[in-house]
Amino acid sequence: MMLDRTDPEAAIAEAAARYSNWGRWGDDDVLGTVNFIDEAKRREGAALVRRGVSFSLSQRFDMDGPQKGWRRRTNPVHTMLDTGTDAALGNQGFPHGIGGADDVVAMPLQCSTQWDGLGHIFDHGKAWNGRPAEQVVTSEGDLVTGIEHMAAPVAGRGVLLDVGRVVGEDGELPDGFAITEGHLQAAIDAHGVAVGRGDIVCVRTGQLTRARRDGWGDYAGGPAPGLSFTTAGWLHRTEIAAIATDTWGFEVRPNEFDDAFQPLHQVAIPNMGLLIGELWDLDALAADCAADGVHEFWLAAGPIPVTGAVGAPVNPIAVK
Repeated sequence: MMLDRTDPEAAIAEAAARYSNWGRWGDDDVLGTVNFIDEAKRREGAALVRRGVSFSLSQRFDMDGPQKGWRRRTNPVHTMLDTGTDAALGNQGFPHGIGGADDVVAMPLQCSTQWDGLGHIFDHGKAWNGRPAEQVVTSEGDLVTGIEHMAAPVAGRGVLLDVGRVVGEDGELPDGFAITEGHLQAAIDAHGVAVGRGDIVCVRTGQLTRARRDGWGDYAGGPAPGLSFTTAGWLHRTEIAAIATDTWGFEVRPNEFDDAFQPLHQVAIPNMGLLIGELWDLDALAADCAADGVHEFWLAAGPIPVTGAVGAPVNPIAVK
């Protein structure tokens, strides 16, 4: 697929029409490609557990995160409501010496490891399945495709495509590197793994590894390796249920057009109904996969079911 860098509108419109899943699961659908994860797929994923070793694929949620205020996204603010000091001083009002601690967190729902909900991105005023955006997401939240619908079904066969190790230098892709279908296939071939219907695909670029070593810099919103716009056909054809990366924005940044902002999102979420994860930490899992040569695993990745949210934190657990 050749891109005309000067005409993102035409490229987005063509891809949106070609790879649309509107109506595929009925007019009332709220799951999009997560529909591809059926009971058989979950049994297949569960059968991959051999050693019983587990990996959290979540970054931390703390004040030292990468957010810098873009679109008012900040790092979590963690405040203690009750502490050990309060308990030791005996000012909590509890009987027979019992004491406790409580805390509260205030944060944007997409400030660290998260899923983009189907109400997160619109295409010319249309939300997933062709619904008018203004009827889906209002000041009361996503009234139709809120992230709470994803709390139970996002569990099944996970596949790691460590493109950073296969294609990159010292396990990392440089910022601005566009991952094409060819690069994805190279990783599939190198890992000896198949990717298909209902899989939850994790793509490691190595950018998070670099950010941990060199500092956050512009990790949140700046240049990054990521999926090329030309992978839209692959994302649709493979019938994967979801895809997640170790980057802030899933797709390559700067984007591949002269004047564009996240054009692959515009195709993938409202038109394809694809569940997209960002800011995932794939490093420990990737190291283990490189060591034992097994790049498939059981993956449970249900988001926190914040009613009406258009994205939510997740602590994905991969078990091998």
